[in-house]
Amino acid sequence: MDQEILNRLQAQDELLQKIYTSGEKTRKYFMWTLIASVVVVIFPLLGLAFVIPTFLTTLGGVGINGL
Repeated sequence: MDQEILNRLQAQDELLQKIYTSGEKTRKYFMWTLIASVVVVIFPLLGLAFVIPTFLTTLGGVGINGL
């Protein structure tokens, strides 16, 4: 009976290790997905925050000088 319990505990330990490994892989996947989302969405928005005022100043300057 003791051997059966030890075998079951060992099997559960192996399953828990697999679950932990899978959870860590999923966590890393979500982390890299978040980083990619920031790079693809947030950085261009920050870039536009600097480009749009410059573009509007250029357009405004041309319009005023043209009159």
